[in-house]
Amino acid sequence: MGVDEEITLLKSEIKRLGFDTEEGIKAVKFGVLVRDEAVSNAFEALVGTLRAAKKRGIVTYKGEMLLQGAHDNVDVVLLQD
Repeated sequence: MGVDEEITLLKSEIKRLGFDTEEGIKAVKFGVLVRDEAVSNAFEALVGTLRAAKKRGIVTYKGEMLLQGAHDNVDVVLLQD
């Protein structure tokens, strides 16, 4: 699977697992995303896909890289549908 396909899948997983923010956009806690069985089976390198999506302005989150455990409560916000 290429990066574009992984980002498309990431967007659908954020919509499936996420919540609506006060601004009316979807977001998901990193811990929820990384611990979901479907997500862990679909992505070989979830953190790499998140970084690529962030560089393209599709998602945003605080920091450069997210680590399981340390960043479980960080919101991954979907900027582009």
